[in-house]
Amino acid sequence: MIMRILIFLTVAVLSFSCSKVNNGHLNFFDANPEAGYYYPFFLFIPEGTSAEKQLTLIVEPNNSGFVDDDFSKHKEKAERIAKLDFYMGNYLSVRMKQPLLVPVFPRSRSDWQIYTHALDRDALLQKGNSLERMDLQLIRMVDRAKLALKEMGYELDEQIFMTGFSASGTFANRFTALHPDKVKAMAAGGINGLLILPCDSLADVALHYPLGISDIDSLAGIGFQESAFAATPQFLFMGAMDDNDAIPYEDGYSIQEREQVFQLLGKQMMPDRWENCIEIYQQQGVNAVYKTYQGIGHEQTPEIKDEVLAFFKEKLE
Repeated sequence: MIMRILIFLTVAVLSFSCSKVNNGHLNFFDANPEAGYYYPFFLFIPEGTSAEKQLTLIVEPNNSGFVDDDFSKHKEKAERIAKLDFYMGNYLSVRMKQPLLVPVFPRSRSDWQIYTHALDRDALLQKGNSLERMDLQLIRMVDRAKLALKEMGYELDEQIFMTGFSASGTFANRFTALHPDKVKAMAAGGINGLLILPCDSLADVALHYPLGISDIDSLAGIGFQESAFAATPQFLFMGAMDDNDAIPYEDGYSIQEREQVFQLLGKQMMPDRWENCIEIYQQQGVNAVYKTYQGIGHEQTPEIKDEVLAFFKEKLE
């Protein structure tokens, strides 16, 4: 029995490492398939984090911005997201004194049509491999991070804050639709003027995931939590001059999905598609703040970061 305990403790110690970085400590957790996640993740703990009050874990899904079969490149980009305040998650973490989790999901060149970092339909359809149900893998990573933080003496909220920009913003929006009960509040921007719609259909056209929620029960084995999603606070933003539109490209959307977006919501991303999505969210009673920032494109300015910061700080109270 003593030998088994020693072996367990050795594995537990080796399962993650910690290093000092600017404004805090960065922990790296290895993949743990037995615990339900096939990829590693980073956990950033900012200096000044208090053990005297309940904390809310911030999650920013990784977005490499490129395809590559070299996993180390995605790990390197995820590490940058976790430790640099150029990125929204770290910016919020340092100023709110809340821990930050960044997963290291791959985005393959060989399987380029699987847009993992946006949690597209191809990603959610994966079965029997390490990409299966990345949404659930992320939840298991959150569980592991909370356990580690608890062992360090911190008390954690059951729900998380979630943020993302561009592909990771789309991931955050879609994850919130799948698991609104897990999300305390969410902020996402640069998302192609397109939101996952909390509707089964639009103009008598069925809206399958990720355009809508008509088939998430059969696709993901979970029913859509309509009232929970509507109640979850969201901060959704686009730059008025943003022309970074992923809809025309086949890595993110099928031909059918593209045609439906153009037909039902608008071929012109800004302002048509974006405003149509906002109108539908408002009709469905979604608890969201919608921002269109004039004079900027596909970017997160200091003004935007500070407004998102104020939004999340309000949810801590």
